[in-house]
Amino acid sequence: MLIFSPTTIRSVNPQPLPYLSFSHSISLPLPLTSLPTPSKSPHFPSFHINCIDAAQPFDYESHLKNRYIQSTSLKIAIIGFGNFGQFLSKTFLRHHTLLAHSRTNYADLANHLGVSFYADPHDLFEQHPDVVLLSTSILSTETLLQKLPFQRLRRNTLFVDVLSVKEFPRNLFLKYLPPDFDILCTHPMFGPESGKTSWAGLPFVYDKVRIGDEESRIKRCDKFLDIFEKEGCRMVEMSCMEHDKYAAGSQFVTHTMGRVLEKFGLESSPINTKGTLWSSWKGWIWHSSRLRRTCLGGSIRFIGSNCLGIIMERWRRRGVWLSSCLAMEV
Repeated sequence: MLIFSPTTIRSVNPQPLPYLSFSHSISLPLPLTSLPTPSKSPHFPSFHINCIDAAQPFDYESHLKNRYIQSTSLKIAIIGFGNFGQFLSKTFLRHHTLLAHSRTNYADLANHLGVSFYADPHDLFEQHPDVVLLSTSILSTETLLQKLPFQRLRRNTLFVDVLSVKEFPRNLFLKYLPPDFDILCTHPMFGPESGKTSWAGLPFVYDKVRIGDEESRIKRCDKFLDIFEKEGCRMVEMSCMEHDKYAAGSQFVTHTMGRVLEKFGLESSPINTKGTLWSSWKGWIWHSSRLRRTCLGGSIRFIGSNCLGIIMERWRRRGVWLSSCLAMEV
């Protein structure tokens, strides 16, 4: 704001005033040709300018950079900030804003990573994230969806899951999410170990289950998929049913072996090495014992207790003792 205050100069200095002076030491070379000369009027007015709000130079480069970041970045809320959620967040943070919620209090770890942690999902959803990503266990997915306060979100929020099976979360999303919400089912075919140094060449499966026709909603989905594409992932678009069909073999072997080993009651030994099968088998046992209680749908089917008993009995008859494999290198 500039305030002009007229004053009277009682000088008869014959030299004209060449400059207007500002109180903040800013001078503009403005010739005062319209003011009368002292010879015609010895008492002529002058203007003193008091600069209250000094104008600052406008940083166009910084302004354009901020606009570009806003147009390309997403606000992503991760629900389930466990091992896999933390693994994804380290890459997401490079170009996007991250929020997180989990049953366990990861506030200190989240702050260290640069993620805003919210203990209450109501507070999280009031931040109006563009994307809500579910990184929870399969068993807790349905219970979680039943409790989330969807009314606090924008009506066209994009929901994403990263579960290892796809028809199960797809059906839950269609059942519990409001009809205006977008749905993207994904499965990064890697984890904290296989993707520790790079995601280049690793497969990423996705299915655009329900994406609105608006250009903004299409671009938002593409921005999320670009995270993985720019990291070099091999992008595979595939229906949830087709994914489960292809994954059935590996899922079947993994969880069948886990249940078999659980029945044998194998225990760790003091001479295990880092590369033994035991390190893999104990993961199979834990995961399959949790997963077997969940109906996954699709083409994945798990062996029942009777079938497990038959297989174990056949192995015993053939003299196959899995305990002898504990020291085998893989």
